[in-house]
Amino acid sequence: MAKLKIGPILNDKPVKITVELPATIHRELLAYADILSREIDQRVEDPTKLIAPMLARFMATDRAFARARKQHQVGAGMG
Repeated sequence: MAKLKIGPILNDKPVKITVELPATIHRELLAYADILSREIDQRVEDPTKLIAPMLARFMATDRAFARARKQHQVGAGMG
């Protein structure tokens, strides 16, 4: 089986936000939770808990974001 891009969900102090998802994205999130549950042999009780690690993974692998963030941090330190 292919390894999914996110792993077990860590407990961390959350910041509550409200987001509306298109129905197709919600269905895909449910499917992802089901597949992840089988892969880690642990039920994903709340698929919405996958959103944060998915966003984190997306941002961590976005090279343009990393470059822009690095440029911003370098520029901010020069003032």
